[in-house]
Amino acid sequence: MSDQPVLMPGRKRRGGRAALRAKRAVRNSTMLPALKRKLPLCEPMSEEQIQKIDEASLDILEEVGVVFRDDQAIVDWKAAGADVREGDRVHLDRGLVRELIKSIPSAFTYHARNPENNLPFGNDHSMFVPMTGAPYLRDLEDVRRGPTLDDLANFHKLSHVLPAIHSSGHHIVEPMDHVVSHRHLRITYSSMKYSDKTFMGMTTSGKNAEDVLDMCALLFGAEYLEDHAVVTGNCNGNSPLVWDETMLSAMRAFNKRNQPVLCSPFVLGGANTPASTAAAVAQLNAEALSALAYTQVVRKGCPAIYGHYLSTVSMASGAPMAGTPEISLMNFMIGQMARHYDVPWRTSNTLGGAKTFDAQAGYESASTLMAVMLAGANYIWHSAGWNEAGMHCSMAKFVVDAEQCAMAYRMAEGIQWDDFDEALSAVRDVGPGGHYLGHEHTLAKFQDAFFMPRLFDNNSIEQWVADGSQEITQRALKETKVLLDTYEEPKLDESVDEALRDYISRREREIPAVDALNTEH
Repeated sequence: MSDQPVLMPGRKRRGGRAALRAKRAVRNSTMLPALKRKLPLCEPMSEEQIQKIDEASLDILEEVGVVFRDDQAIVDWKAAGADVREGDRVHLDRGLVRELIKSIPSAFTYHARNPENNLPFGNDHSMFVPMTGAPYLRDLEDVRRGPTLDDLANFHKLSHVLPAIHSSGHHIVEPMDHVVSHRHLRITYSSMKYSDKTFMGMTTSGKNAEDVLDMCALLFGAEYLEDHAVVTGNCNGNSPLVWDETMLSAMRAFNKRNQPVLCSPFVLGGANTPASTAAAVAQLNAEALSALAYTQVVRKGCPAIYGHYLSTVSMASGAPMAGTPEISLMNFMIGQMARHYDVPWRTSNTLGGAKTFDAQAGYESASTLMAVMLAGANYIWHSAGWNEAGMHCSMAKFVVDAEQCAMAYRMAEGIQWDDFDEALSAVRDVGPGGHYLGHEHTLAKFQDAFFMPRLFDNNSIEQWVADGSQEITQRALKETKVLLDTYEEPKLDESVDEALRDYISRREREIPAVDALNTEH
C-alpha cells in the first residue's frame, strides 16, 4: 500500500503520511492568547432571581454583618462610614457597598515579563491557571510523596511549556525542604525564573505579601506596578461571614500597590453555608461583596476579582466533594452575579477527590470544566493537576488537564467560518463516493480542522497492544518527561536575577526560620 495520500485530479502532492506524522509530532509550546469566549453562556437565573440574590446578600450585610478580625480594617471601615458593632462586626449599608464596587475595573491587562504573554482580562476574556497548595505530589513515577523545591520548579517549567496554561501560578506544591517562613521567597523566585508568563503571589501574611511585591518591583520596576497588573493575590474568607487579619493584611499589601486580589469566600456547601444551593450563593455573594468593597476602601480603582472556592460536603461523611451538580449550578449563578456587578470573577477548575488519576478523577474534572466554560469565568484557577481534594498534585493529571483546557479553549472560541467557502468547494471536487483525505484543503487544514488530543489513544485495540497497552497515566508521564527534557529556560536579565537573589538572601537572614504549613485555595 502506498505511503502517499490519494490525490484528486489537478491537485499537487503535498507529502506523504510520514511527513504528516512528523509535522504532528512537533510540540508547540507557544502560549495561547487569552481566551476570547464566543459561546453563549449558561444563565439559569431570571433577572428577578438575580435581584433576589442581590437583595438577600445586601440584607445579610446590613442586618447580620461581617466580622473583620483586623484592627486596621475596623479603622478603615469606620472612616468609610460603616456601622461597626461588637468590636469587629461590620454592618454595611447597601448604598455604601454599591458605591464602592462601582470603582472596580471591569477589565484590565495582565503584564508578563515577556510582553508576548500579556493577557487582556475581564469581560469575555478568560485565562487558565494551574492548581495551588498541594502538600503532596504524584511524581514522574506516579509515587505519592512530599514535594521539594525542585518538584515545584518542574511544575513551573511545565506551566511554561503547556500552551493552554496562562500563568506559572505560585506554590503549585509546597516545597517541604524549605521552612515555611522562607518558602514564599523561594516560591516567588521559582515562579519568576522558570516561566515568563504572569504568576501569583503568596498571601500567607501581610509581610509575606509585601516581600512578593518587593520582588515584583525588582522584576518590573516599582513605578511600573502603579499602573500595570503583574501578579495576582488570593485572599480566602472564613465562611460564614468572617475575614481574618492574615488575609486582610495581605489584601491591603496588594491593593496599595495596585495589584489584583481574588476575594474568595471558602465555601463547603452544607457545612459553612446553608444546605441550599440558592441560599449558599446568597451568603457567598455577601462575603465576596464585603471584601470587594474593602479593596476600594484601601485604594479606589484598584483591580479586584470576585472569587470563591466551591465544594459541597457529603452529608454522609462530612468530606468535601467535587464535580457535583450543585457546584456547576453555583458556578452558573456566581457568573451571573459577577456580571450583574460588572466585575471579573474567579472559579476553580478540574477539581477531583480521587486518590489516583482514575475514571473518578476524569469525570469530576470534566464535569467542572464544562460548567466553568459555560459559566463564563475569567480567572480559571486550579486548572491543572488537582486531585485528592487538593492534597496532591499529579504530574500525569497536570499535563492531561492542560490538554483538556486546550480542548475547552477551542470549544469556547465558537464555530469558525473562515474557510467555509473553500471547504465547500472540496465537496464539488470529491463528489459522491469519494473521500477527502488527499484533498489539498484537508492537507492544508489537517492540524487544526479538528482538535487531535496527543494524550488520548484512538488507535485500534491491536495497535494499542502493540504499543505496550499503556493507559492514560503511563502515556501522560512519558509526555511529561519529554516536556521536561526539552524545556528551555526563559533567562532572567542577569542584573535582575542578582537583585532577586540578594533580596532573598537578606530576607532569609532577617526572617526567623519557623515551620508551619499554610495553604490557599
